[in-house]
Amino acid sequence: MRQIPLDLAFEAVPSFDNFVPGVNAAALQHLRTLGAAAAPVYLWGASGAGKTHLLRALAQRVQSAGGRVGSFDPAVELPWELDNTWGLVTLDRCDELGEEAQRAAFALFEEAAACAVPFAAAGRLPPVDLPLRDDLRTRLGWGHVFAVEALSEPETRAALRREADRRAVFLGDDLMDHLLTHHPRDLAHLVHLVERLDRYSLERSRPVSLTLLRHMLAQEEAEAQRGTATAAGPAPAATPLATPGRVGTAGATGAAP
Repeated sequence: MRQIPLDLAFEAVPSFDNFVPGVNAAALQHLRTLGAAAAPVYLWGASGAGKTHLLRALAQRVQSAGGRVGSFDPAVELPWELDNTWGLVTLDRCDELGEEAQRAAFALFEEAAACAVPFAAAGRLPPVDLPLRDDLRTRLGWGHVFAVEALSEPETRAALRREADRRAVFLGDDLMDHLLTHHPRDLAHLVHLVERLDRYSLERSRPVSLTLLRHMLAQEEAEAQRGTATAAGPAPAATPLATPGRVGTAGATGAAP
């Protein structure tokens, strides 16, 4: 019998306080002190390094002070239009922008500059290497550019332990070692994995453990495979061959005898 766990809303809103800086202290300090009409900022680094967390933390700071934020990424539907009452514009995943989104991003950047609205962007590559039109690539490199580096293993271990403790989840050393050696060392990914495991353990009234993690992942994989098979539907029936001189089931007329 499964229990239905209560939704205790443990997920933390990305903020500067819950960002683990590691070697990124300079970028963190710059964003903490970013003022109105500041020069644009661009963050670059590998997936999972914390770029999106920092953009959202900056947006959260503006919103907590009563300001409004325009947030964009390749998934946001076009057209993109600036509201000059915004206190910040953010643009994430710049390296994934398509042709139309690049035109929209360039216009957004120019309008933000004209209205003195701070602009902060992020991508996996430095501005000079972005696969974008030249004018947009140049604009993104105009201001302050920071490389955001992923946490080291000890830093990731400490941060994950802290997040688990905040959720009252005990991670044994064998489970922690497995998480850090068999999964992407992306803190957001690992925290989400621990959240799923915590929920899974509550549903089954079993303690969090490496064995339980393996059971959960195996079940998730099986459910994903069943979902894929269901979406594909049953295999189509074979189409009979057309009889010469008559219309077959495929609608093709055969040659006369």
